Amino acid sequence: MNTAVLRTEFRLFRREPGAVFWVFLFPTLLLVILGSIPSFRNADSSLGGLRPVDAYVPIAVLIALIMSGVQTLPQALTGYRERGILRRMRLTPVQPSALLSAQMAVQGTVALGSALLALVVGRLAFDVRLPKQPGGYLLALLLAAAAALALGSVVSALSRTTKIAGAIGSAVFFPMMFCAGVWLPVREMPHAMARVVQLTPFGAAARALDQAAAGHWPGWDHLGVLALWAVLLTAGAARWFRWE
Repeated sequence: MNTAVLRTEFRLFRREPGAVFWVFLFPTLLLVILGSIPSFRNADSSLGGLRPVDAYVPIAVLIALIMSGVQTLPQALTGYRERGILRRMRLTPVQPSALLSAQMAVQGTVALGSALLALVVGRLAFDVRLPKQPGGYLLALLLAAAAALALGSVVSALSRTTKIAGAIGSAVFFPMMFCAGVWLPVREMPHAMARVVQLTPFGAAARALDQAAAGHWPGWDHLGVLALWAVLLTAGAARWFRWE
């Protein structure tokens, strides 16, 4: 990856206050709002003795990945294609693939930074325990990030304009938020629904992060689902993506 392109993409990202807010700050802000509700700081037997704020930390982590993957990344890449930037790059020594790699690196780094911020704020503000199985938590988080960015690349590949990218991204965004457990944690879903949701990348990621946070190694079935989605979506993006 061209380091100059990477530095440029980081600078451009910092100049987008909307992207910075929604990807980096919003998940933690939502956690703070929920954690400020007194009932969210009381143990809940339906959550296995956890407090709702404890259960929502992994969800806040996943929100950052979803925002980055299906909202920010497609808009950026489709905008570059729409304005002819990718086409003009073919006339320079810098390959368009360097720009794609840089965008994915920027979005992935910011999303992972947002995840770290949520963990730190959850610990300092609400005494949420840090993951008891940090290795498994990190592995699940990296696989979830790979799946999210691959999903965003597919949305970019299927979108000829930024308006189409926004429409497809929004259509994907809300189902993925549901699967991540934003409205109903996966562990509280009816059994049949939970089994279906856990076949989606963010449903599997939610369960894997829950298990690692509790001190267990994430289930290999959940990690396998994440890895399979990352591979399939990456292959689809590579097949359908067009530089012009």
